[in-house]
Amino acid sequence: MNASELGKRLGIGVRVVGRIAQQRAQAAAQQPGSSVGPPAAAPRMIPNAAEIHEVKQKTRKLTRAAGRGVGGFLRPFSRIGGILWLEITGFLFGLFALFFCQDVWRTRLNYASGPLHQRFLMATVLTVVFAYLSVSSFLRARRK
Repeated sequence: MNASELGKRLGIGVRVVGRIAQQRAQAAAQQPGSSVGPPAAAPRMIPNAAEIHEVKQKTRKLTRAAGRGVGGFLRPFSRIGGILWLEITGFLFGLFALFFCQDVWRTRLNYASGPLHQRFLMATVLTVVFAYLSVSSFLRARRK
């Protein structure tokens, strides 16, 4: 829904409410015992069920239209936001992969046996896992 449609719907609502108020004012003026001036204590006008139902329907339609308009406006931003989120997480996973890759390089001489053998294996596994997560995140962002 564009701004023009929203303005039209709001204008229609204002006109309907204005007509209802005008009809009530005319009905109050035509009551028997009514004087030329305003009555001392005007009776409270309670809307009937049909008027209430009509106003509720119009309000519901306007709310739905506004929701569709806002949803249509935000849809491109949600797509871009999703792509940006995937790229940021891919970048962070890449940083973790580089961090663990440094540890693999530092302990590379202990790959078969040695005091840092377990650390080398753990750093290798974590490097592979985070590299996979980084690459897959960028690929998913590219597909979007």
